Amino acid sequence: MSIFKRIKDFDERVREKIGWKILDGYLLRKMLGTVVFAITLLMVIVVVFDVSENIQRFLSHNIPTKEVITGYYFNFIPYFINLFIPLFTFISVIWFTSKLSSRNEIISIFDNGISFNRMLVPYVTGAVIIMIISLVLANFIVPNTNRKLNDFKYQYFGRRGVNTTYLHIKNSKNSYIFVERWDKMEGVGYNFTYEEFDNNSIRQKISARTINYDEENQCWQLHNYTRRVITPQGMELIIGGEEFDTVFNILPRNLYQDAFVSETMSYTELRQFIKEEKMRGSSLLANYQIEQHKRLANPLGIIIMTLLGVSVSCRKSTRGVGVHIFIGMGLAFSFIFLQQVSTVFSVSGGLPPVLGTWLPNIIYLIITIIMLKMTPK
Repeated sequence: MSIFKRIKDFDERVREKIGWKILDGYLLRKMLGTVVFAITLLMVIVVVFDVSENIQRFLSHNIPTKEVITGYYFNFIPYFINLFIPLFTFISVIWFTSKLSSRNEIISIFDNGISFNRMLVPYVTGAVIIMIISLVLANFIVPNTNRKLNDFKYQYFGRRGVNTTYLHIKNSKNSYIFVERWDKMEGVGYNFTYEEFDNNSIRQKISARTINYDEENQCWQLHNYTRRVITPQGMELIIGGEEFDTVFNILPRNLYQDAFVSETMSYTELRQFIKEEKMRGSSLLANYQIEQHKRLANPLGIIIMTLLGVSVSCRKSTRGVGVHIFIGMGLAFSFIFLQQVSTVFSVSGGLPPVLGTWLPNIIYLIITIIMLKMTPK
């Protein structure tokens, strides 16, 4: 028996066991097909506008066409797919369900003894499939493509990273680091100070004109340094020199305070990074935590938006599909607005990042439950 025959037999047994009907396959294909078509159309429009905006830059830097396609747009498209997939899943569900309703197909489904809750099975199945795709994109694929896209921009456009100034970082329980300015592109810190305390009194202080990280030896190199050590007897030792190699509990990425650096990390890398930044008391900790929770909240929101879309569009309207689209767009943009407001309050208004990220999902889950109960069945 061939592998294809075995897969087909397994598929038939699974369908029979879970009670999967021809109608379920029809609705699932409609849903996934509409979502794929909508996302593809959107990406074509986005790429066309981006090409028209950047064509002169590509030509002026003599970037090969193959490199533009593989190095720029192959890494540019996944980010926008993941960004818009919840919204366009919602719009797609409203569109094709409204078409079914306008052709009396929803009424025919009910007339054949299929309940409203049973009709939701293929919708939820499709939402789970899209949610899994979104989870993989958000946590593994998009961070990698964002990193490659940044490398492309640095290589061809010469876009330099924004320097960070006046950094105070907690190195350990009893030690702190200060860097007046960190140049990301050069990998050099200026006017560096390390202070180590013991029982509220300073035990060691190291100052250096510049500092950089040696990747090969995995240590920090201090240049034009002065080291002051207070002995247990209260004596002060002062040592100076041109170069001094040592180890701290930080890496160069900890000295570059960029809210967007989290977008280039996988979920596991981001979790570890947040632990490090929490220990050091980073001022951008809330931004990193919001990014972490968004990678779970947005994909799970796809299921909520799918059910909300069904509840809005399965009613037949004498004014056509446009009414459902209008209502759906209003709900979608209010959802996006609520996301932005809650994010702002999480960053600067004292709202916990976990609550600020999940609050829109919670509110719209309640709205969805109410709408589903009000839907004619």
